[in-house]
Amino acid sequence: MENNETPQENQQENDLNFDNRIPLEELKNAVVAIKTELAKVIIGQERFIDLLIVSLLVEGHVLIEGVPGIAKTVTAKLFAKTLKTDFSRIQFTPDLMPSDILGTSIFNVKNSEFEFKKGPIFSNIVLIDEINRAPAKTQAAMFEIMEEMQVTMDGTTYKMEAPFMVLATQNPIEQEGTYALPEAQLDRFLFKIKVDYPSLEDEVRILQTHHERKGIKPQGLIEAVLTPAKLQEFKQKIQEIRVEEKIIRYVAEIISKTRNHPHLYLGGSPRASIATLNSAKAFAAIDGRDFVIPTDIKRALVPVLNHRIILTPEREMEGMSTDSVINMIMESVEVPR
Repeated sequence: MENNETPQENQQENDLNFDNRIPLEELKNAVVAIKTELAKVIIGQERFIDLLIVSLLVEGHVLIEGVPGIAKTVTAKLFAKTLKTDFSRIQFTPDLMPSDILGTSIFNVKNSEFEFKKGPIFSNIVLIDEINRAPAKTQAAMFEIMEEMQVTMDGTTYKMEAPFMVLATQNPIEQEGTYALPEAQLDRFLFKIKVDYPSLEDEVRILQTHHERKGIKPQGLIEAVLTPAKLQEFKQKIQEIRVEEKIIRYVAEIISKTRNHPHLYLGGSPRASIATLNSAKAFAAIDGRDFVIPTDIKRALVPVLNHRIILTPEREMEGMSTDSVINMIMESVEVPR
């Protein structure tokens, strides 16, 4: 993601001198602990990891997009391992049915009643590999559980245990045998994270650490450092982060501009505004601040919007990216002082 901060904004952030009314030291330490564990294996994916942590703190789901072999799945699995929670992995395929992920009712001969056998989606951290390979019927089965954290089956509602987070991967290159995700489902993801190739120096470090592990599996190096109880406590603190009215208006103006921009066919919804604000609160908290500044908004906007807005066919044919349009809109809105 491009750095959209001006020198003046950087100086403002550096000059901040404040006393927090919300104790955030423990939250900051927990974030550092998660990053320290992941750094044992994952090299050069700082932004990716930051966005995963923010998503966890605001109860959001994440869509991870990138070419094969750049550690999308490995990072998601190791991230889940830093949490003292249940984890499950589902490989989406063209023949996958809703019952394969949600579960099904089975007749119990002993008591002559049907019993619901829960599917693999009933976990805390769920990794869905190649989510765009499942057909529309299976994708639609995810709507309720991603939005309301529950599954309704045979007239009975089954609640998910907190925390609940979906980490889904997709390959932007190989499109054979894939299905475009419905807009309603895309809107349920807090972030879409685009993972790029590592830099040359990072790739050298990747090779070095792989050589030094001498065959030890990455999962064996990661320790769980965060409990569900502590996570819930941190989520409550993030809800108390202060947001001034001018910051709220700043978010609303940016999202509103996506709805009538000449380069866009579809703009951001109010859900995008809420996602941006919630994410900005989490960014502020992990930086040790109990209030949101414009920089926090800018850090959230691209991953929040790039799967929610659609370019016009003309701009898409020209090769324009959603990221460039988002940055264009950010530059056109006055930053609150």
